[in-house]
Amino acid sequence: MLPIEYLTGLTVFILFSSGLFSMLGLGGGQLYVPILYWLGLNLKTAAIPTALLLTAVTQLSSTTTFARKNMIAYHTAVPLIITTVLITPLGTYLSTFIADWIILAVFAFLLLLVSAKMFTAWRPVTRNYSRNKQILIGLVTGVIIGLEVGILGRGGGATIVPVLLLMGLEPRQAAATSAFCVTFSASFGFVSHAALFSIHWGIIVPLAVAAVIGSQIGSRLVVNRLKPGIIRKIFAVVLGVVGIAMILQLVISWS
Repeated sequence: MLPIEYLTGLTVFILFSSGLFSMLGLGGGQLYVPILYWLGLNLKTAAIPTALLLTAVTQLSSTTTFARKNMIAYHTAVPLIITTVLITPLGTYLSTFIADWIILAVFAFLLLLVSAKMFTAWRPVTRNYSRNKQILIGLVTGVIIGLEVGILGRGGGATIVPVLLLMGLEPRQAAATSAFCVTFSASFGFVSHAALFSIHWGIIVPLAVAAVIGSQIGSRLVVNRLKPGIIRKIFAVVLGVVGIAMILQLVISWS
C-alpha cells in the first residue's frame, strides 16, 4: 500500500494528466507505468496492470462524450480493435519471458520518440486509401498495438493517432476514434494481465475516480474545439524528461 501522501499526490496527478491525455487522444500509459514503477510498484504485477486499468477507464469516459457527438469513425476502428484483442494475450505471455530492464529500455525509447513527435507537431501525409487498404492497415496496426499493450502496458494511442491521420481522419476525429480503440486495447490488456495483478483496490479506486473526472473535462474541451497545441508541447517536454530519467536510471543500475 502506498503512503497516504503518495496516494494523494498521485490522485491529483492522475486527475490533471487524464484530462490532458484525453484531449490528445492518448490513454496515458506511457506516463503512468514509469510513475507507478518509481513509486515502488512491481513492474509486471502492479505498475503495468494498474496503468492499463487507468487507461481503460480514462478512454471509456472520453469515448462516451465523443460518441454522443458522433465523432468516432467506427468503420475505421473495428479492424484495428479485432486484431488488437486477438494479439494482446500473446504480448502478455511474451512479457513473462522478457527482463524488466528490457521493457523499461524500450519504454524509455518510445517515450523519447513520442515526445519528439508531439513537440514538433509531426503529422503523416494524408493519403486516399481504398476501403480494402484501410481495413488492411487497421488489421496490421492492431497486431502492433496488441504486442505493445501486452508487453509494455501502453494503450497504443500514440501509435493509433498517426495511423488514423494517415488514413484521412481530421485531428479531432482521430483523437475520438483513438479513445474508442484504446478503450478496448487497454481493457483487454488489463484482463490478460489479471492473473498477474496484485495491488490493493484502495489504490485503484481513487485513481480511477480521478481518471474519470479528468477525462470528462478533457474530452469536453476537445468537443468545444479547444486547440491543444500548448498542452501538446508541455506534455512533450514531460515525456522527454521521464524518458531521459528512465535511461539514466538504467545506466546507473548497470554501473
